[in-house]
Amino acid sequence: MNILLIGSGGREDAVARKIVEKDNLYSVITNENPSVINLSQRYMKYSEENYNEIIKFSNEYKIDIAFVSPDEILNTELVNILRENHIPVASPTKNAAMIETSKEYMRYIMDKYRIRGNIENEVIDNYDDLKKFFNDNDREYAIKPLGLTGGKGVKVMGLQLKNKNEAIEYAGEIINRDKKVLIERRETGEEFSIQAFSDGKRIVCMPVAQDYKRLYEGDYGPNTGGMGSITDKNFSLPFLNDKTVEDAKNILNEIIISMRKEDNEFKGIIYGQFMATENGVKVIEINSRFADPEGINVLTLLKSNIVDIFLDIYSGTLKDNIKFDNRATVLKYVVPPGYGVKPVETELVIKDNIETNSFKLYYSSVSGELTGVKTTGSRALALVGIADSIYEASDIVEYNLKNITGNYYMRHDIGTRDMVEKKIKL
Repeated sequence: MNILLIGSGGREDAVARKIVEKDNLYSVITNENPSVINLSQRYMKYSEENYNEIIKFSNEYKIDIAFVSPDEILNTELVNILRENHIPVASPTKNAAMIETSKEYMRYIMDKYRIRGNIENEVIDNYDDLKKFFNDNDREYAIKPLGLTGGKGVKVMGLQLKNKNEAIEYAGEIINRDKKVLIERRETGEEFSIQAFSDGKRIVCMPVAQDYKRLYEGDYGPNTGGMGSITDKNFSLPFLNDKTVEDAKNILNEIIISMRKEDNEFKGIIYGQFMATENGVKVIEINSRFADPEGINVLTLLKSNIVDIFLDIYSGTLKDNIKFDNRATVLKYVVPPGYGVKPVETELVIKDNIETNSFKLYYSSVSGELTGVKTTGSRALALVGIADSIYEASDIVEYNLKNITGNYYMRHDIGTRDMVEKKIKL
C-alpha cells in the first residue's frame, strides 16, 4: 500500500520506519530529515500555502491512507481537506484535535461529563480578575497558555515561578498575547504518559511511559520539549501501581466517549499526561498525537503492522490485538549546545551501521546525511536502548555515544538505577 506521512521530526522517523516494514512511504516533510527522506519513495516540502499540492501529490501516487503527525499541523485544516478530497486519514480533524490545541476545551469536556482526574481550574481574560484571583487564593498554581507551546509554555509556582508576583506577571503576559490564560491548582506527584490508538469509539493503550522535560540532570532547569523518556518491560513503570495505571486508561476512554457524545469524534492517537497524587490520578493535559519523545519508545516496541492499525482507526474497526515487544526502553535526546536557553547550531558525525537489536537511532530536527547532520536550535538525535531492564537500556545508550562525535548536550541520568530507585522510594 502507499502511505502518506506528514511531518519529519523524531517521532515521524519512528512512524516512517514502521510503515516501510511492509508498505511504501510517501512523505510531506517539515525539515529535510535524512532518515525520512531515505525511507520515502517520493517526498515534498510542507507549507500551509501548498495544500492543493499535497492533494495532487496524494492523487498522483495513489495514496491509500494518510497520517498527519505534528501537533501544529493538526491545528490546521489539512486533515479536513484530505478527507474532503476522499483521502483516508488516521488522524483527528482540527475540531477533534482541540482536545490538545485548546486546554480550555479539554477542561470543558472533563467538567461537563464529570470525568475523574480533573484539576481545579480557572480561565481568566483580564488583569483585574487575575489580580483578584491571586489575592483571594493562597495556594500554588500552574500558569498555562490555552494553546500549543511545544511543552515549554507552562510555568508552576514553586518551580519556575518563585512567588505570587511572578505568577501574576507571567499570567498577565499570556493574557496580553493570547487574550486568556488558564490557571490550574498545582498538583504534586509522579507524572506519566499513556498513549492510545482511537477509532472514535474505543481505545487500545500502548505501554506506559515517562518523559523528562527539565533541561538539566536531577530534573532542574527550564522545561523543554523533552530530554528523554523510559518504558518498562511489563508495560507499566516500577513506581506506579496497577490501579493508578488502570484509572488513567479509563479516563482516556471516558474522554473519547464524551467527545463522541459532543459529535466531535476523535480518530487517531490520543495521549494523556497524568500525575499520580495522594488524591488519585490527575490529568495534566491531553494530546492528539504521538508524544515526543515517548512515542518513539512505544513505536520502537510496536510489533503489529502500523498500517493495519491506521486502516482500522479510519474505518472505526480498531481491534484489541495490538502487540508490543515485552522489553524496556530508554531514550535520550542529543541536543545542540545551549538548547532550551540559547541554542547554537552545530554539526554531528554519526558512524555508519550502528543500529542493533538493542539500539536504535532516530533523526529529529536535523538536515544532511545519515552519517553527518546539521542541527537546528531544537532536538537532534533520539538514541534508544532496548533491554530487559530500564537500567540496562540506559547503559546501552551511553555505550553507543562513542559512535557520535561533535559538540552536543545530553542528560545522562535518564533511566539510571539511581534515578529510578529514588522514584520508587518516594
